[in-house]
Amino acid sequence: MAIIVDNSTKVLVQGMTGRAGSFYTHQAMRYGTTYVAGVNPFKPGTEHLGLPVFGSVDEAKAKTGANASLVIVPAVKAGAAMIEAIEAEIGVITCVTERVPQHDMARVKAALEGSKSVLIGPNSQGILTPEQCKIGVMPTRYALPGRIGIASRAASLTSEVVSQCSAAGLGQSTTVGIGGDSLHGLGFVDCLKLFKDDADTDAVILIGEMGGREEEDAAEYLATGDYGKPVVALIVGRHAPQGRRMGHAGTLSVFGTGSATAKADLLQRAGAVIAGNVDDVVPRIKTVLPNAAVA
Repeated sequence: MAIIVDNSTKVLVQGMTGRAGSFYTHQAMRYGTTYVAGVNPFKPGTEHLGLPVFGSVDEAKAKTGANASLVIVPAVKAGAAMIEAIEAEIGVITCVTERVPQHDMARVKAALEGSKSVLIGPNSQGILTPEQCKIGVMPTRYALPGRIGIASRAASLTSEVVSQCSAAGLGQSTTVGIGGDSLHGLGFVDCLKLFKDDADTDAVILIGEMGGREEEDAAEYLATGDYGKPVVALIVGRHAPQGRRMGHAGTLSVFGTGSATAKADLLQRAGAVIAGNVDDVVPRIKTVLPNAAVA
C-alpha cells in the first residue's frame, strides 16, 4: 500500500517536449511508471517519447484517463499550468519548477480551495512510491519498497536518508517532497494524516529546515493526541545565520523565529524523536521500531 500514488496512477506531463521534461519522463517510464500523454498547446496531434501530445490538459485527460500531472515548465508559466490541471480536476499535480512567482502561487492556492486536486510542490523533487510510481525528479537508484513514510522539504537530504534507510533494509512506503517554497501545496500535516491512515506505513520520517511554519504546524498536530506511529524528525540549519536566506525560498528565518533548534524542540515536546544529524536517522528508526521488518 502507499499514499497518493501507486501502480494505478496514470501520469500526463505538462512540458514533456522540453529538454527537462523529456529527460525525466523517459527516466520515469524506464522505472515502470505509467505515463500516458504530454501537453503542449503548440504541438497538439504530435507524438513524443512514443506518447501522444495534446493541446490541453482537459483533452489529454479525456483521451487517456490520466489522473496525475507532472508540471515541468518555466517558472513564468508554471502557475497557469497548475491552475489548468486543477480546473481539469486532475487528482494529483506535482510541480518541480523552481522560483514560481509568489503572486502566481497565491492564485494557485485560491484555485485549490474546494477542488478535487492535491498539489505537491512547487520547487519539489516530487513523489515516489518505490517500484510503483515516480512523478518528478527524485532518484530511484537506492529506493526500496517498505514500510517507512518520508516527507521532506530538502531534496538532497531526502536522497541521503532514502539511501541510508534502504542500506539498512528499511524500505519506504512513499516519499513525498513537499517543496522548498513558502507557498506550496501538500504540507507536513497533510502527509502525517495520510501516513497515519496507511496500514502499511509503520513509522514516518520528517525532514525539515529553518524558516516557514511546516514544522510548527506538524508539532501542533502531533500534540493534539496519540499519533499511533513513531515519528522521527531531522531538522537541519541549526548553525545557519539568522536573517539570511539559505537556498530555499521558504527558509528565511528572521529575529529568531523559525529556527531549526526551536522547531526541533517543539516537535520533541509533541512526541517526535529528534535525529541530531542525517547519520542519526536510521539509528533512531531502529530505536522506535526495534522489530521493524527489513527488506
